[in-house]
Amino acid sequence: MVNLKDEINAFIKDYVKSYKSHAQVSSDWGEPVVAFADANDSLFLKLEEVVTPDHYLPSDLLADARTVISYFIPFGKEIVLSNAKGKCASKQWAKSYAETNQLIIDLNKALSELLEKKSFKAASTLPTHNFDKEKFVSRWSQKHVAYVAGLGKFGVHRMIITERGCCGRLGSLVTNAKIVPTVRVETEFCLYKIDGSCGICITKCSLKVLKPDALNKKACYEECLRNASKYAELGLTDVCGKCVVNVPCSFVNPSTTCLPLKY
Repeated sequence: MVNLKDEINAFIKDYVKSYKSHAQVSSDWGEPVVAFADANDSLFLKLEEVVTPDHYLPSDLLADARTVISYFIPFGKEIVLSNAKGKCASKQWAKSYAETNQLIIDLNKALSELLEKKSFKAASTLPTHNFDKEKFVSRWSQKHVAYVAGLGKFGVHRMIITERGCCGRLGSLVTNAKIVPTVRVETEFCLYKIDGSCGICITKCSLKVLKPDALNKKACYEECLRNASKYAELGLTDVCGKCVVNVPCSFVNPSTTCLPLKY
C-alpha cells in the first residue's frame, strides 16, 4: 500500500508533468523535488529572528498544522539558458515565472482537494508577492520554509540550491496530516560556502549588488521592477535571475556531482 508521503510526492510530480497538456502555457518544467517538515520544528520559530518578527508559523496558516510540504519546480533547460545573456531578464524567463506561479496556485488547490478527500485539512499562501516592499522580507518565506523542510541549502546568491539546482520556483502547503519529515542534510551545497572555489553568481549580477556576505535588496528589487515594466503584457513579472543562470548550481547540487561543467 502506498503511504501518504509517497502519494503526495507522486501527485506533485504527475501534476507538474501533465499541467502543460491541460493549461494554456508555453513553459517546460523538470521533475519537482519534494520535502516535508514537522510543523512544530523549532526552526520555524527562528524565522521570526532571521527573516522578520512577523513571519508566520505553520499554525498561523492552519491552527492544527502538523506538516509543511515544500516543493521546487525546476524550469526547463531552454528557459534557463535563454536568460544567460543581456542585462534584462529574457522574455522566456519572465513568462515562465508568471506561468509557474499560476501552476503553484493550481497545484496547491488540487493537492488540498486530495487531502480533503482523505479527511485532512490544508492551507497555503500565494507563491509570491506576500512580502514587505520596504523591508524586503516575506511573512511566509518560501525559501526559508524550503530550508527547514530539508529541500535544499542557501547559496551565496541567497537562493535555495536543491538536488535539481536553483532555477525554478518554490511552493508549499500546510496540512494537519502527520507525515514523516525529510532529514535535513548538514553539509553545504554551495561551492563558495564549502571552500571558496566558486562565487560565479557574484560576477553574474548585472548590477554588482551581490556580495559574498551582503545583498542590496532594494537595488535588486528595483531591477526586478524594471523587468516587470518591460514585460507588463505577461502579467506580474518582477524577476531577474541573472545570478542563478549558467552557474554550477543552476541544474544540480554541485557538491555531489563530478560532471564537467562550463560557464
